[in-house]
Amino acid sequence: MRDDRTPIRLCAEQLIAAADDLGALLADVVDGGSSLGFLKPLAPTAAADWWRGLAPAVAEGRLAVWAVRDAERVTGTVSVGFVDKPNGRHRAEILKLMVHGSARGQGLARTLLATAEQAAAEAGVTLLVLDTETGSPAESLYRTGGWTAAGVIPDYAADPAGALHPTTLFFKKVVGSGAPRPDDPARQYRSAAR
Repeated sequence: MRDDRTPIRLCAEQLIAAADDLGALLADVVDGGSSLGFLKPLAPTAAADWWRGLAPAVAEGRLAVWAVRDAERVTGTVSVGFVDKPNGRHRAEILKLMVHGSARGQGLARTLLATAEQAAAEAGVTLLVLDTETGSPAESLYRTGGWTAAGVIPDYAADPAGALHPTTLFFKKVVGSGAPRPDDPARQYRSAAR
């Protein structure tokens, strides 16, 4: 990965190579209180193992992962999960948008989100969905980024300390600029990841 703060899409091999740095990022963000599906304390080694476990999904094109790094560390990441069901190939989910505590307030989250949205549209996706802890800073990011709140589910997920919080579900219609997704949705993404 380069040091120009441009999100780089990782192939499976790059994901494995960056797993330790991505694990350190995930541990930092969870330690900072962000609800990402993990509880404190999250050891960077356990977080790195979680990232390594995603390599098959990346290789098969079911998941796309971008990362940004500075001279010292991975400072941000975002993923897109593609739906492989025949009736849902027009939609995808934004997953694990994270920015290191030292890199916040510099527009990196918006850059990562825009990168994921554009890539999804280029892949023929026309509807994006995501969920985030209600009242979190991320919720404001999505609202100001043109996302629409679809509803709130009470006690949906625990924060890193284990306390249950409501989750807001969001959606965003995007204009697909790519070709319609093929019958084998992973085929297009496998070739793009190489």
